[in-house]
Amino acid sequence: MSSVCTIFADMNTYQQLYQRLSHLYEKGEAQAIVRLLLDMRFDLSLADIYAGKVTELSPNDTIELEKMMGRLEAGEPVQYVLGQASFHGYIYKVCPGVLIPRPETAELVDWIAEDRRPDLSVLDIGTGSGCIAVTLALLLPQAKVTAWDISPVALQVAAENARKYDADVTVVKQDTLQALADGRQWDVIVSNPPYIAEQERAAMDRNVLDYEPSLALFVADDDPLLFYRAIARYAIKSLKNGGELFFEINPRYINELQSLLADIGFTVVEVRNDQYGKQRMIKASCKR
Repeated sequence: MSSVCTIFADMNTYQQLYQRLSHLYEKGEAQAIVRLLLDMRFDLSLADIYAGKVTELSPNDTIELEKMMGRLEAGEPVQYVLGQASFHGYIYKVCPGVLIPRPETAELVDWIAEDRRPDLSVLDIGTGSGCIAVTLALLLPQAKVTAWDISPVALQVAAENARKYDADVTVVKQDTLQALADGRQWDVIVSNPPYIAEQERAAMDRNVLDYEPSLALFVADDDPLLFYRAIARYAIKSLKNGGELFFEINPRYINELQSLLADIGFTVVEVRNDQYGKQRMIKASCKR
């Protein structure tokens, strides 16, 4: 084993590692992926990496690094390789079958939490990893947060993430498209539903298409607002007077979504851009 590890170590300088990903990523992104891997899995700081300590890993770690690099070279997202992703300063478990949390979703969480009374009742529809629900529960510790999803994998992962941080989140199996008002009233309903039209697949990265769950990403071209419509119809009956509905959105359909919300009965509608300048979030108020 030692001779094999020596060969691996000779091949595993930082530069050689990130160059192995050059067929998939630009240089800067490849470097960031390798740094993240070395930091989170092997506890190597940036100073350690530049000091060449990658070549000083133990035999077992060297073999593990090579396995992980093989997965990265095949296009698997680094978050799945690590089994975790950073979101809003917390580390969440992720795995294939659960959408990887994005930075723009953290901005949506901040919008919900700002200037908000602490004792909210919150429903997160299509929770995935639970990153929205758990983070809101941590930011608003007096809130009562419920998280819905239809995927057994997502429900399990969301529950694990809630337990990890001792967050007050109730995880419930529920099909978004079959949700019926049951008399429960919420202060806030939030969702990051599937919103990428099938026709947009061609412009997307292979590591997303090949590994992340299509169920959480895509919607049919002929009805891109399918989930928004179902959620809004549930929300208009299930939000308290003055309650608010928050969505992460596809900028391509912002005008249609605003019209849909108005038709269903929502009044004050506000759109916000994400950090990249794209219209990515919308808030609608339910006032009776």
